[in-house]
Amino acid sequence: MSAVCRRYRREFDVALAQLARLKALAPENGRAHQEEGHAYRDMGRPDRALAAYTQACRFNPALVASWRGQLHCLTRRGRLREAAQVRAQLDYLKRLPQPLVIVMDLLSQGKLLKAEDLCRKFLQKVPHHVEAMRLLADIGIRFGVLTDAEFLLESAHEFDPKNVRVQMDYIQALRKRQRFAKALEQARALLETSPENPQFQSIYAIECMQTGNYEEALSLFDRVLERIPGDPVTLTSKGHAFKTNGQYGDAVASYQAALDSQPRHGEAWYALSNLKVYSFSDTELERMHRQERNEELAHADRVHLSFALGKAYEDRTDFESSFRYYEQGNRSKKTISTYDADKMTEELRAQQRVCTAEMLERGARAGFSAGDPIFVVGLPRAGSTLLEQILSSHSRVDGTLELPNMVSLAQQLRRRGRSGNEPDYPEILATLPDEELREFGRQYIDDTRIHRQSAPFFVDKMPNNFRHIGLIHLVLPNARIIDARRHPMACGFSGYKQLFAEGQQFTYDLADLGQYYRDYVELMDHWDAVLPGKVLCVQYEDVVGDLETEVRRILGHCGLEFEPACLSFHRTERAVRTPSSEQVRQPIFKSGLDYWRNYERWLDPLKGALGEDVRRRFGI
Repeated sequence: MSAVCRRYRREFDVALAQLARLKALAPENGRAHQEEGHAYRDMGRPDRALAAYTQACRFNPALVASWRGQLHCLTRRGRLREAAQVRAQLDYLKRLPQPLVIVMDLLSQGKLLKAEDLCRKFLQKVPHHVEAMRLLADIGIRFGVLTDAEFLLESAHEFDPKNVRVQMDYIQALRKRQRFAKALEQARALLETSPENPQFQSIYAIECMQTGNYEEALSLFDRVLERIPGDPVTLTSKGHAFKTNGQYGDAVASYQAALDSQPRHGEAWYALSNLKVYSFSDTELERMHRQERNEELAHADRVHLSFALGKAYEDRTDFESSFRYYEQGNRSKKTISTYDADKMTEELRAQQRVCTAEMLERGARAGFSAGDPIFVVGLPRAGSTLLEQILSSHSRVDGTLELPNMVSLAQQLRRRGRSGNEPDYPEILATLPDEELREFGRQYIDDTRIHRQSAPFFVDKMPNNFRHIGLIHLVLPNARIIDARRHPMACGFSGYKQLFAEGQQFTYDLADLGQYYRDYVELMDHWDAVLPGKVLCVQYEDVVGDLETEVRRILGHCGLEFEPACLSFHRTERAVRTPSSEQVRQPIFKSGLDYWRNYERWLDPLKGALGEDVRRRFGI
């Protein structure tokens, strides 16, 4: 409001200073960017106005004034093709019922419960409104209720098969559920409607990657680049395809080409650093600093750049500069995060309160009897990818992905409790009939079959499943579970300097990290007490120190015979889709065990939040 008043008084410098403060507090506040656009418009700076309006619409697509501002700027510059796209968006908003425009606005502000309530009330009045169904599915995806979101989008697609928005969201929901074959089918159908559309080509290429067809994906990316030469997003996606497929040199070349085309593209800078084994040259470091000084750099690009600079200075052993950039990147991420550490503590303690030994006894008789899954749980950056690579090197084990199925089931049960007369999750676990628990287990086996090949066992390495071991035991009592554990300071700092694609919001703050690790250890102690022998704890430092002994322990816990290939895990050829992809393709090394000590003097918030018990266990 202050900025608006200053603009009306034509005190533009003061207005922009106020907006800069606002954006520092809330970088993705669409209205802040919209007001910035208005200020630049009134100053006679249409280029800056257009950039601000574009950002505003990116963060809040319900802002009609920003779309109009874009249209005015683009039309005056003769950029008629882009103006036509903006006009189409304005027409879409004009046709949209007002309650749904408000839903879009609430979504952009992160007010999901209000958006959901309004959207459901609208659908009660207009049951088959396709756009309302699409928006409600979007809310479901944000809540992690992927099954419901998929159903809504599948239904909406059946009602309106030519609705491109719905079909694209449907593909995204299928991908998030890791139903890659069906997502590929839908992406192919979308591409067939317009075979030369570069956006559709790119979507199909991404789905080809998910199904392991990297040759086709790379061919499609090349076709996109023929139409849009030097497109940094496509070049970065192409680099990701090379990286996942183990083609390190090609990945580097593709990321560098993206930066040659657009030096502001922060994702490509971060992608290079995320290769872990790449070192930036002095020239590249200077180029990054040049972008850091660029006032027009978008928030997301600045976050990516901060983490990349952290890695660049880390490689130069300038640990103070390195930490400051990691701190800067995490602080920026935390500004748009809604994570509440105390609320997470309450959720994890609810598991302890509800999942008693007596309640969990039901699993043996109630759950589905299949013993195929091997769950590798723990915290991110604790060595779960290493354990999966070891296990998947065994002839009787398939490696898969971080499968979302259990987390999604937990969210589904939570939504049932909050929207009906049933108890909340995890309390609802005590009320579910045996037949339903058994069906959940059978459904998990059926839904995950798509990720498997022919081995009798498979690995599900979703780290966050440690929160749901009670649920896992009730629905799949014969599943094996391994806890990948790492020294809290090493694990905590490694998570802090890693920019995760999504989730893991506790990693943006050192104190939050320490509290989360403490809660995790407390919960794992509980599982050991109520399910003795169920979970094998594998300490990362022990694996590094005596690989063969730990491999034999792991295989024994899983009922598998020892195979020498598990010791040569780095030679196993398979796509690895985690930040550790390049590291697990190398022999095991000990040099990183105490690496966190280079940063120890800045890690007091992490150390303090771990609590006395954890510090005593690890001699901290």
